Amino acid sequence: MSYLRFDKTLMINLEESLPREILRTNKSGAYHCTTIVGCNTRKYHGLLVIPVPNLDDENHVLLSSLDETVIQHGAEFNLGLHKYQGNHFSPNGHKYIREFDCEKIPATTFRVGGVVLRKEIVFEHQQNRVLLRYTLMDAHSPTTLRFRPFLAFRSVREYTHENRQANRDYQLVENGIKTCMYQGYPELYMQLNKKNEFHFQPDWYRGIEYPKEQERGYDFNEDLYVPGYFEVDIKKGESIVFSAGVSEVNTRTLKQKFQAEEDDRTPRDSFYHCLKNAAHQFHNLQGGEHYVLAGYPWFKCRARDLFISLPGLTLAVDEKDQFDEVMATAQKAINQYIAGEPITYKIYEMDHPDVLLWAIWALQQYAKNVSREECRKKYGQLLFDIVDYIHNRKHSNLFLHDNGLLFTNGTERAVTWMNSTANGRPVIPRTGYVVEVNALWYNALRFVADVARDEGNILQADALEAQARITGTSFVEVFRNEYGYLFDYVDGYMMDWSVRPNMIFTCAFDYSPLTNPQKKQVLDIVTKELLTPKGLRTLSPKSGGYNPNYVGPQIQRDYAYHQGTAWPWLMGFYFEAYLRIYKMSGVSFVERQLIGMEDEMTQHCISTLPELFDGNPPFVGRGAVSFAMNVAEMLRIVKLLSKYNM
Repeated sequence: MSYLRFDKTLMINLEESLPREILRTNKSGAYHCTTIVGCNTRKYHGLLVIPVPNLDDENHVLLSSLDETVIQHGAEFNLGLHKYQGNHFSPNGHKYIREFDCEKIPATTFRVGGVVLRKEIVFEHQQNRVLLRYTLMDAHSPTTLRFRPFLAFRSVREYTHENRQANRDYQLVENGIKTCMYQGYPELYMQLNKKNEFHFQPDWYRGIEYPKEQERGYDFNEDLYVPGYFEVDIKKGESIVFSAGVSEVNTRTLKQKFQAEEDDRTPRDSFYHCLKNAAHQFHNLQGGEHYVLAGYPWFKCRARDLFISLPGLTLAVDEKDQFDEVMATAQKAINQYIAGEPITYKIYEMDHPDVLLWAIWALQQYAKNVSREECRKKYGQLLFDIVDYIHNRKHSNLFLHDNGLLFTNGTERAVTWMNSTANGRPVIPRTGYVVEVNALWYNALRFVADVARDEGNILQADALEAQARITGTSFVEVFRNEYGYLFDYVDGYMMDWSVRPNMIFTCAFDYSPLTNPQKKQVLDIVTKELLTPKGLRTLSPKSGGYNPNYVGPQIQRDYAYHQGTAWPWLMGFYFEAYLRIYKMSGVSFVERQLIGMEDEMTQHCISTLPELFDGNPPFVGRGAVSFAMNVAEMLRIVKLLSKYNM
């Protein structure tokens, strides 16, 4: 039985199948994303979505979809599916689906009378090209396939509409055509592996709707251009490969290309393998540099997300070289930032006050998983430079006070991972002494002191440890309240009593200013008020302003973003803290909790984890379809659990 297989009953029920999405990527940032029935429900969906660097820093939908039609005895059966106004779906090709399986590659089996047709998709790793293989598994009479491409040629942030500026010209190439709708875009090559007929029949399909955008309060309809259609005969047992890419391909090699890509795939046959495959999708290579995208389909490489997710995406799947490659790029960006130079690398938000501290945490994970000695040799100077930069008060929004705590101004601009804004102001103005910033600082001081001692620099180690003692004492005095949990932030006489998950980091880090009984008090409150099957809530239901449902227009979602929604990546640190306190006796609890995450492999964007979940049952997944920190932290906890089970 396949781990990711959906039968006819689910597939033909659009209430069940439309919310389930599929994502495939390559390392250039290009992707293929749609629903499992092939009906696009987001403006970000498309069969071939690629970056076009000479236009902007966004992805662009070239080929939105491809409608297939089976023709026998003059009768046509269209397998496509689009949503139009009035909740009208056409041409209802989903009713022919017998099953969908994506354990290795996405594969849909259609049955039309006596015809059984299998459609499989791969996205090339090294090229911006999508390949579709059609195999006629059964047929009792001559069969023809017709392919009708729907073209968009627009940014994922925009829509296309019928216009006279669109270029309708095309040129014949080997077994296909090439075309380009607008200047500045690459040409789109559509080719098959055998001779076919292209019928030029240009038309606009108007009023196609994207319900996910409608839910989010955005414009939600567009027109798509169809230049015509390809027709090709197919025999029983024969396979035909359709290629769509930005360069011409030797069509005689298409079958071999498809098979080679399929053979290179790791099956998604378990929770771990699903997460590992998902982890690979976030790696992004540009201009010889190695980045990590924060998520799909709209996130870029954000510094904080990069450092939090890097250990889980690489070290947890035994890919040390990938860690080193990403860190090599990140280190250059950090050095530019510390030197006060413009950052020339595509890593955004490097100036946020907690980012450099998360970089130290990521390197600490490297020391634990590889060796502290290798970490010292490769990254020791970087660690010292970061601590010196912060200690010497060179950061523009991170001020070391005499009590050893770091102060940051978050009233005008969101400065932590809780970064939602409304009307240009932070929804949660976390300012002053922020709990996880100072937990990170204490942890960093102690870890870098160890590295300095390993290097034989005793004076530096002693100085860092002395600073850590001052920081640790003040941390407990400032953040710990009479109820046993930690204030989220403290700004002078203003203390935020809200029960939020950011205090869990203090219990999870290797070095903490809290005693074990104090950690247990924090953990107990987090367990009681914030833990859900899908992550930690960003705010307790008992706290004022609790808003657990991430729905509606943008401003409504902005106010809910960190006011009760549940985030899986936080649960990774919660599990780590739980195992620190309960050790072997906590293993079974963590394993049971992970079952709730494994259930998500067949929901939302299958075989990965979405950005966040509603904080109340039924804990619906929301936001980005695949989120790096969530995938990374689940992998890191799976790796941590394996050490307890050895």
